[in-house]
Amino acid sequence: MTGVRDVLVIKRIYDEVADDDGYRVLVDRLWPRGVSKERARLDLWLKDIAPSPPLRTEFAHMQERFGDFRVQYEAELEDNPAVETLLDLAANNPRVTLLYGARDPETNHARVLLEFLLGQTHPGRRVEK
Repeated sequence: MTGVRDVLVIKRIYDEVADDDGYRVLVDRLWPRGVSKERARLDLWLKDIAPSPPLRTEFAHMQERFGDFRVQYEAELEDNPAVETLLDLAANNPRVTLLYGARDPETNHARVLLEFLLGQTHPGRRVEK
């Protein structure tokens, strides 16, 4: 018996919507260019979980700034009530897909957010990368 199975995954919002996406949450502060609300098929747009505007601007998706960005974004997440919102969604849905618009699948805030949430999960929760 596996008990409650909570799974968080990340995915580019530009990728096709899949039946197994589950509860779809956009975790960007800005709406992604070229994506209609109908095509996005969101359940929630959680702007407040995204990095602050000054941090996002400073990072500018530059690989050499990613380490510093990660540290600063994790510090923002420590005091962000939207983290609890995501953990609650994970506790009450079989799958929660965190959607982001960045081009790089490894060097982006959604990856940092997922790894942060991994550290916040309670025993019995399962989170996939």
